Amino acid sequence: MNVLENSAGLGELQALGARSVPVLSRGKDFVFGQSLPQIVAFLGLQEKTGPDLSPAELYARLDTFMTAAIGLLPLMPAERLDVHVPGRPRSYRALAFHLFRLVAAFLDSEEGTTLVQAAFREEPAADAGMASVAAYGASVRERLRNWWAHGDTCPERMLSTYYGPQSLHELLERTTWHSGQHVRQWMMLLEREGVMCDPPLGDADFARLPMPQNVWDG
Repeated sequence: MNVLENSAGLGELQALGARSVPVLSRGKDFVFGQSLPQIVAFLGLQEKTGPDLSPAELYARLDTFMTAAIGLLPLMPAERLDVHVPGRPRSYRALAFHLFRLVAAFLDSEEGTTLVQAAFREEPAADAGMASVAAYGASVRERLRNWWAHGDTCPERMLSTYYGPQSLHELLERTTWHSGQHVRQWMMLLEREGVMCDPPLGDADFARLPMPQNVWDG
């Protein structure tokens, strides 16, 4: 059910006490869909869960995704930035900013701030161009690199999130594939707008990450 397009479905989720999606529900019980281990436990499945890639591999992938995005964002024609992406009320401009904002939110949580959904809803300036968003992304990438070089990267360290405590390893994996998914989307948007470029990412860059099957929801 796409609650963005179904007010009745949104009402059902709110009646459960859920204030965000994705959510998996059974009767009056529900679990947020951000954590695969939580979903497996909720369903009572006997499945191995947990990141397939090491923290070092995840960091390298995330750095790759951010670097690709920094190069790709300025290719989008400025007059197209207010167009909405397929299937949801999010502009190209907002998607570009979100791609980096979610990494900044991960770094904030790594420093002790509880990860809340509001961090993902922050918007860029209404007139922000892709050069400025790419510059913001470069600053977040530098912050990520400094953390990896000098910070506490213990994979078992627990971080506080709106969907429950998560290990640093788990949250780093989620941040990595989430960022990678949005870079996939940006590459498709460029193609949709007739912008020709050599794709900087391929299947190998997404291998062993729990990527969504589809580039767009639904």
